[in-house]
Amino acid sequence: MTDQASPRRRREVIDALRRGTVPATGLDLLATGLERFTPALDADLDAVAGGGSAFKAIRGEYGAGKTFLSRFLAERAIRRGFAAAEVQISETQTPLHRLETVYRRITEALRTAAYRPSAFRAVLDSWLFTLQSDAVAADPSLAARGQPAISDAVGRLLEQRLAVVSRQAPAFAQGLRAYNAATAANDAPTADALAAWLGGQPNVAAAARRTAGIRGELDHFGAMGFLQGLLAVLRDAGHPGLLLVLDEVETLQRVRGDVRDKAFNALRQLIDEVDSGRYPGLFLVITGTAAFYDGPSGITRLPPLAQRLATDFSTDARFDNPRAVQLRLPGFDRASLAALGCKVRDLFTGAAAEPARVRAVVDDAYLAKLAEAVTGALGGKVGVAPRIFLKKLTADVLDRVDQFPDFDPRRHYALTLVPAELSEEERSAAAAPAPGPAQADDIELDLS
Repeated sequence: MTDQASPRRRREVIDALRRGTVPATGLDLLATGLERFTPALDADLDAVAGGGSAFKAIRGEYGAGKTFLSRFLAERAIRRGFAAAEVQISETQTPLHRLETVYRRITEALRTAAYRPSAFRAVLDSWLFTLQSDAVAADPSLAARGQPAISDAVGRLLEQRLAVVSRQAPAFAQGLRAYNAATAANDAPTADALAAWLGGQPNVAAAARRTAGIRGELDHFGAMGFLQGLLAVLRDAGHPGLLLVLDEVETLQRVRGDVRDKAFNALRQLIDEVDSGRYPGLFLVITGTAAFYDGPSGITRLPPLAQRLATDFSTDARFDNPRAVQLRLPGFDRASLAALGCKVRDLFTGAAAEPARVRAVVDDAYLAKLAEAVTGALGGKVGVAPRIFLKKLTADVLDRVDQFPDFDPRRHYALTLVPAELSEEERSAAAAPAPGPAQADDIELDLS
């Protein structure tokens, strides 16, 4: 797999690892231990592409790979023609109980195989082009009758396609009609303003909204209808669905009690709407820690939501059901961490100046040693280690071996962790003592 990676994909992945971030693309080149999940996730993608909807909750502690798995899934979806969006839940920027802000972040983060964020405007224009193509295909004589006849035919087809959306979100349909008219009239300022309004942006010029007969701003309930409209537009533009990831929902545990309860209720409502079939073409994914799913400040505060997400994890993790509503990520052990290092080294050598030397110097034994050193520096907590391990491997070891012929990490490199480069969880792990052999005073003696 790594041998077939393009130079651009290699560079993007390695650059992200140097920065200590999860790569936005190319995650299939690094996937380790995800094989057990892919058949069930691919089946969900197939169901969504067929007009259904799906929901998954990813569960794992910090470093277990929640963001990695969600982006890995997004890549698989995009390769099937889906659009994807990843939204970071935040009390101040994207509160979950205000779905109008969530919808706005969706349109800002929307990406497809052809367009990076934001692909929203490109999707709108692709949708209009598809309408025009379908109208001309249905009546070839339109081409000879000129643009007015084409515009009329497109308008009629637009009404047919938006019939369902008009009942649920009439304002979205109004905006699309006006956007179509402004585009056909080459009125760029009005089209720009209407595209922003359709994307959920606030403070759109009143003059543009009057053109569409629209009043007011988008609210929580209106956003649910706009999401329906977006799915319809995506479908007609050739995208069978939307993979939507709500990341870091565990941050809801730290917000004020009444705000947290509103957010949990909004999540429950959204999951119920997905189950009811209101959002054909939507695959909704959330990520959270075990405390979010089971703790006193998590979803247990709202029993109906807890019931919907309840999953039995009392059995051995080997027998977890990938088709269940929750997916448990067991995290890394030292062997899997070293195996991930091998994948990164092999990916790196594909573009190295001296690939044979890199492989020889940074061999499997050294990778295992580095994984052990990073884990030890983080209090023996392997699950916290992957990010910093990959950052040190790429920036401190592989780059130096490739650039300096006499550099040998076994003799010239000693692992150091600077607090400024660590996340809060990594700093906490580094401050904790590593587990060691029991002391004599720790041994309980049975003297009876």
